[in-house]
Amino acid sequence: MGFSRKLALRNYLVEGLLILASLIIIVPLLMMVFGSFMTSTEVLRFTLDLPDKWMFSNYVRVFEEGGLGRAFLNGLLITGVSSVLNIILSSSASFILVRRETKLTNMLYLYFFMGLIAPMSTITTIRVVQWMGFYGSITSVIFIYAALNTAFSVFLYSGFIKSIPKALDEVAFIEGASMFDVFFRIVTPLILPVNATVAIMVFMAVWNDITIPLYFLTDSSDWTMPLSVYNFYGKYSRDWNLIFANLVLTSLPVLILYIFAQKYIVSGLTAGAVKG
Repeated sequence: MGFSRKLALRNYLVEGLLILASLIIIVPLLMMVFGSFMTSTEVLRFTLDLPDKWMFSNYVRVFEEGGLGRAFLNGLLITGVSSVLNIILSSSASFILVRRETKLTNMLYLYFFMGLIAPMSTITTIRVVQWMGFYGSITSVIFIYAALNTAFSVFLYSGFIKSIPKALDEVAFIEGASMFDVFFRIVTPLILPVNATVAIMVFMAVWNDITIPLYFLTDSSDWTMPLSVYNFYGKYSRDWNLIFANLVLTSLPVLILYIFAQKYIVSGLTAGAVKG
């Protein structure tokens, strides 16, 4: 058997294993989707059979009794503001860290990089937020999410900004531009692919998280959709059809976002490498 045939056989084997792995993930998803349209007794079979009767009323009941409208707006507010805040702070910080190559900026870059490794201390963060006076508010959750995702964002922005020639900055300074002009008029339009990538990844990470709202939001009316699943399960622990419907509604925004924006994630992650 020649080398090319061995390589082709290996590729087919790898593809087959990946397809099997994807089926392992798809099976519970289909079970959840089909179960969301079943009755409370029919869903207890936990099979991939289609519902005997499609109960669309499950979604209406979940939306009304689960308070998903308010939870959706809360999640949209938290994810939207924290994503925008993260983009502005991370991109501007990365610009300074890359353009000013000093010992201080190198130390600060390593400090940001440690954020990718060091875990968050929940008890300490709670005490800090209480000391600042906005514990239990949506504002505290927004600031925490923006800070938690800063390390990865700075790492991504720094790699891309390094590929932008410094000659563009020098020409702008000669023309009388300030540091703010260079960043907002020259650098910002060039980092739009990374902005899209950071916005999407931060949005998905914040939307799917349950721990931060659970610890830092004391009023249930401020809870997000993933946390509403936790609350809904406590009330309807035996009605798996309603729980499945709640899960589908909660995961649907992120799924739609990922389907239409996955190309921006890939292009943003590889943009720095391609330019370099």
